[in-house]
Amino acid sequence: MSAWTRFAAGVVFPLHERAKGHSTLRRLRELEQSQWWSRERIEAIRVERLRTLLEHAKAHVPYYRDLFAKSSFEPGSVGSVDDLRRVPFLSKALIRANVDALKADGGRTLKRYNTGGSSGEPLVFYMGKDRVSHDVAAKWRATRWWGVDIGDPEIVVWGSPIELGAQDRLRAIRDRLLRTRLLPAFEMTEAKLDAFVASIRATRPRMIFGYPSALAHIARHARQRRQRLDDLGIVVAFVTSERLYDHQRHEIAAAFGCKVANGYGGRDAGFVAHECPQGGMHVSAEDIVVEIVDTDGNPLPEGEAGEIVVTHLATRDFPFIRYRVGDIGVLGSASCPCGRGLPLLSDVQGRSTDFVVARDGTVMHGLALIYVMRDLPQVASFKIVQESREHLRVLVVPSEPLTSSVRAAIRDGLCARLGHDVTVDIEETSEIPAERSGKFRYVVSKVDSATQ
Repeated sequence: MSAWTRFAAGVVFPLHERAKGHSTLRRLRELEQSQWWSRERIEAIRVERLRTLLEHAKAHVPYYRDLFAKSSFEPGSVGSVDDLRRVPFLSKALIRANVDALKADGGRTLKRYNTGGSSGEPLVFYMGKDRVSHDVAAKWRATRWWGVDIGDPEIVVWGSPIELGAQDRLRAIRDRLLRTRLLPAFEMTEAKLDAFVASIRATRPRMIFGYPSALAHIARHARQRRQRLDDLGIVVAFVTSERLYDHQRHEIAAAFGCKVANGYGGRDAGFVAHECPQGGMHVSAEDIVVEIVDTDGNPLPEGEAGEIVVTHLATRDFPFIRYRVGDIGVLGSASCPCGRGLPLLSDVQGRSTDFVVARDGTVMHGLALIYVMRDLPQVASFKIVQESREHLRVLVVPSEPLTSSVRAAIRDGLCARLGHDVTVDIEETSEIPAERSGKFRYVVSKVDSATQ
């Protein structure tokens, strides 16, 4: 670790967090100890914190005061995380309808946040300083797992034009002190990609952070330009906010000459889980309870795929209790060779809207369609939009003009999976824009798979 990194991580960033009224450094120290506790000890602390959250919600949050009264739920009776099943789910629609009632009485430090709305209408919600401190500390802990730290040179490929426009002078000074350089992921023209590669080579970062689709796109562009990025000393590429596909992991690792660390979470759900160097996707269990449920809301055992439901234990000011994230995942039962007692999220399969519904009602992951497109060398990039069970739109950026035989191969491959009477419209385009959030989604379904 360089002297500047020690200064940034030990002085600059702690002062920055203290000035914002955050307890991030104290929480980091707690997390770096508790990660080595036994699973039983972590679970005991988690149950205690869960009961405290529920009792506070009953006493101080109008929404939960009414909800618990109607359902005769008594927080003091909670003896395990399984008791959460007696609490109704929280959804994005419920938050939108009850945003003021979800604020705790007397909450004075709440700050407004919103999701990017890549799968629909953006979600507006609020966070208190305690929650922010816990999320930042959990991310900081996971960063250190990989032998890098705050203050090491970093490239961040992230954000929409709205987010990038929020970069004020003080943030710019902070980023310079912490040696973080932000590159906009929203627009990736050939000229911008050339500039990205040049910036990465000039910065020589120890770590890079961004959407997997964005980093994979940069990796492919560098390879096409015969520009090396694997000679810069990059230790790790942190990816999050989208599903990480195997081919993306391989492309990023090969181009940047580093390991790829997957992370799972969001502005709304919090910092849920992160991959360690031994490959375990560890849940931040000191602050997060993850449930996996089926389409009817019934709990599923470890090893079975279902919808991810998150309870964030540091959200007293604006509680997220049994929040339906909209993603599909699997809880793991094994322990990780790293020795941490944190439970595992063995798989994150993507958003529920990344699943498509065949003509006969069969639900399948969008990967079934992605493989059809990836096998065609004439297709440089693509996006599949399922408008209905009868109609599919395919946006294609061709690497060469699409012949009638290529178009037929696309239709035949997709119809073989969805049904032979499905209409497939193929639209050639010069560019496929990212979502407003800056993310990219290969498959978007407007069909509700949960009702099939």
